[in-house]
Amino acid sequence: MAAGLGVLAPPAAAEAGRRVHPGDSIQDAVNYARPGDIITVMPGTYYENVLITKRLTLRGFGARTVIKPPVTAVTPATPVAPPATGGSAAPAAPGAATAPAATTAPSGRALACSQADSGICVMGTAEQPVVGVDIRSLTVSGFKRNGIWASYTDRLSVQRVISEKNGTWGIAQERSTRGLFRDNTARDNAESGLFIANTVDREGGATDTLGAVVRRNTLTGNRIGVTVRRVRNLSVYGNTLTGNCGGIFVVGDEGEPGAGDMTIRNNRIHENNKFCKGNSRLPDIQGAGIVLTGAEETVVRSNDIRGNVGASPLSGGILLFKSFVGATNTDNVIRDNVVRDNKPADLANQGTGTGNRFVNNRCASSVPAGMC
Repeated sequence: MAAGLGVLAPPAAAEAGRRVHPGDSIQDAVNYARPGDIITVMPGTYYENVLITKRLTLRGFGARTVIKPPVTAVTPATPVAPPATGGSAAPAAPGAATAPAATTAPSGRALACSQADSGICVMGTAEQPVVGVDIRSLTVSGFKRNGIWASYTDRLSVQRVISEKNGTWGIAQERSTRGLFRDNTARDNAESGLFIANTVDREGGATDTLGAVVRRNTLTGNRIGVTVRRVRNLSVYGNTLTGNCGGIFVVGDEGEPGAGDMTIRNNRIHENNKFCKGNSRLPDIQGAGIVLTGAEETVVRSNDIRGNVGASPLSGGILLFKSFVGATNTDNVIRDNVVRDNKPADLANQGTGTGNRFVNNRCASSVPAGMC
C-alpha cells in the first residue's frame, strides 16, 4: 500500500553507510561518521592508525582488507605518547610514524593512538566510555605495539578480525565492560594474542567485566594465547589454542577483589610448546596449557588439553601456580577435562590455596599424585 501511494522507505544501509576505497583515509571516514554509521573498508591495504571515539561499525573483507603501519614518518609537534602498556604519557621517538592529519579527531587521543603504534584504537574516558563499537572482518598487521587496543569501552564487539605480527598484543582491552571477542585469529604476536585486563598502568584489584565473552577464537604463535588479568565475571570458551608458548593464563596476583568468578570451558589447547624467555615477572614459558595464579572461584571444565610439554615451572596441562607476590588460588573447580600427554604433569596444584577441587578429569599424571 505504501508503495502504491508513492511512499518508499530507504534501506537503513543507504542511510548510514560509508565506503572507504584504497587511497582513501579510514580515519577521515571515522571522523565524519555520525554515531551508528557503518563504515565499509573495501579490499586493499591501508597504511594508517585508526582512532574510534564514537559508536559505529567498522567492517572490511577479512584477509583482503589490511591495515598496516603508516609509511610516512613525521615528527609530531606535541610529543605525548603512552608507553606500550597504554599508561601515562611518555616522550615519543623523533620521527615516529603517525596517521595522516585528521580535521575532527580529538588531538590528544589521536596522538595517543598513532604514537602508540597501534592499528585500531577504541578510546573513551572514565566519564564517557565509548559504547557499542563493532569491528569486524579486518586484518591488522605489523604494528610496533598492538593490533587493536581498547580503553574505557562498553559492549565493544571484535569479530572475524585477523591480528598478526604485532609487537605487543594482538587484541587488547582494559578498563572496559561487556566486550565480545568472537571468531578472531590472533597469530604471531609478541605477547598475548588476546588480552583483557582491569588496567595496565598500575596495580589494583580485579574489575567486573559484566560478562565479557572470548569465544571461538584461533590463537597460535603468540607468547600466550589468551591472558585475562585482574578481572572478574567473564567466559572463555570454544577457542583453539596451539603453537603458543602458553595457552590460557588467568592472572590475579594482588589487590582486592581478587581475579576470578569466570568460566573456562570447551577449549582445545594442544601443543603450546613454543619457547619464550622469561622476564622480571614470569619465568620462561613453554608447554603451558591453562595456568591459574592468584585466581578464585573459577571453573575450568570440559576442555581438551593435550601435548603441552616443557621444562618451565609453568609447564603442564592445567596448573594452579603459586603467585610470585603471595596471592593464592582459592575455591577453583577443575572438572570434566581431558588432559593427556602433558609434561611434567597433566594436573598440578602448587601453593597453599584452599578449596580447590579436581573432579572427574581424564588424565594420567598429577602433582601431587592422586588427582587423576
